[in-house]
Amino acid sequence: MSLQQGKVSREIRGSLLLIGLDRATKRNAFDSHLIHDLSLALTEYEDHPELRCAVIFAHGDHFTAGLDLVELQPKLSSGIFSYDEHQINPWGTSGRQRKKPVIVAVQGFCYTAGIELMLNADIVIAQDNSQFAQMEVQRGILPFGGATVRFVQAAGWSKAMRYLLTGDTFDAQTALDLNLINEITREVPLKRAIELAERIAQAAPLAVQATLASAKEAAEHGAETAFSHLQQHLAPLLKTQDLQEGVMAMLQRRAPEFKGQ
Repeated sequence: MSLQQGKVSREIRGSLLLIGLDRATKRNAFDSHLIHDLSLALTEYEDHPELRCAVIFAHGDHFTAGLDLVELQPKLSSGIFSYDEHQINPWGTSGRQRKKPVIVAVQGFCYTAGIELMLNADIVIAQDNSQFAQMEVQRGILPFGGATVRFVQAAGWSKAMRYLLTGDTFDAQTALDLNLINEITREVPLKRAIELAERIAQAAPLAVQATLASAKEAAEHGAETAFSHLQQHLAPLLKTQDLQEGVMAMLQRRAPEFKGQ
């Protein structure tokens, strides 16, 4: 089922939600409407009980040229990236945080807010023609979508500063070397992203969410805190029907059919 939600397309494909940035004539630059529509799509995904994995891609030749500062600059001081408790923040810097997995498929330009969007994703597949740049310092602002934290966490201090402070463009292989993406493909990246999303969707959804929660806790609060909370993440899973199904499927040598219960 395909639907259009403003400047974002949505397609439910089984237990997957494909979310397409659809402002291709503007190289999918983020204006306030695209930001709002992406937030709504991610919120719908989070609240839909049958959706287990989402893929964010872009229509056209480019993922995104970043922020549309012509449209956004007058609005930045009013908190254009502020989200209420009911909305999922695509960048994860404030507001409601998602619990379900997201894969990002990148092609062409992936600048500024595009990098920060993929840094807040769980898996990133990039086509070999992709180009990246975190050029906010050349526009008089800073990467306020999370790159000052996540870029540094992924690449390390000196490697991150090399690009955060210069705004230089770099290619897909460099992005892979910097740990910003997971995989480079010559084919359409959406195809590969869907393949991975389908595999994730076949796993036990509560276990997937618990794994994400524990890993994010480690990234945000450190290993000691994450270790101390491991049992809190594990205990609810021990009472699920999915655990019983997983064990039975293993014994019967068949594919499990998880219900998220």
